[in-house]
Amino acid sequence: MANFKFDVITLFPEMFEAIIKYGITSRALHNKIFSLQCWNPRDFTTDNHKTIDDRPYGGGPGMLMLAEPLEKAIEAINFANSQEAKEKVESWVIHLSPAGKSLTHEKVMQLLQKQSLVLLTSRYEGVDQRLIDTYVDEEISIGDYVLSGGEIPAMALIDAIVRQLPGCLGDGDSAIEDSFVDGLLDCPHYTRPVEYKSVKVPEVLMSGNHAKIKQWRLKMSLHRTRDKRPDLLAARLLTKEEARLLQED
Repeated sequence: MANFKFDVITLFPEMFEAIIKYGITSRALHNKIFSLQCWNPRDFTTDNHKTIDDRPYGGGPGMLMLAEPLEKAIEAINFANSQEAKEKVESWVIHLSPAGKSLTHEKVMQLLQKQSLVLLTSRYEGVDQRLIDTYVDEEISIGDYVLSGGEIPAMALIDAIVRQLPGCLGDGDSAIEDSFVDGLLDCPHYTRPVEYKSVKVPEVLMSGNHAKIKQWRLKMSLHRTRDKRPDLLAARLLTKEEARLLQED
């Protein structure tokens, strides 16, 4: 049994081949570090046309996803998970929506504790509010812009969580040293050749002095965060060492 379970409600399950077939998430899925199952709400309709949307009351452009097929999908997921776990399971339901709170590293780490997530990816003008009020535990956004649906935000959330799962990354320190983990942007990195376009790798990185390398990387992270994301630095309580490094050229 996988360590972490994702159930995705989507009209376009084929989109999730990006998670299933490629990169780190594909390898983690193969190694049963997590599991992913897509559920199409059309499979839970009762009419011949498999209708999953209708016009909103009060008028306005676009269509709205119906509550009933989504409700049945969520109930089917909970039933299937309960059968697998041999006990009653009610997964944490997330609606990917511009109305949600922003996805951050802190939120990712909170969601890691859930072990089982249902990701509702809506389309059109959204979902009947009654479904959200009754079944959705929280709404999450990946930014202040509008996409055609929730599939891409759901894939972003899955990727962010999976890379934090034990055994996912080849180097256990990779996730720890990622940007945002300690509230700072990652430092710049260099590889071969030593000189490229007349620019050489900083000498400290080739010195073999691990203490100095660690200090240089912290300094670069501080400077990069100050220059690119000052909002992150403003929210951080600096240590004396960090304040000193930030003042250096």
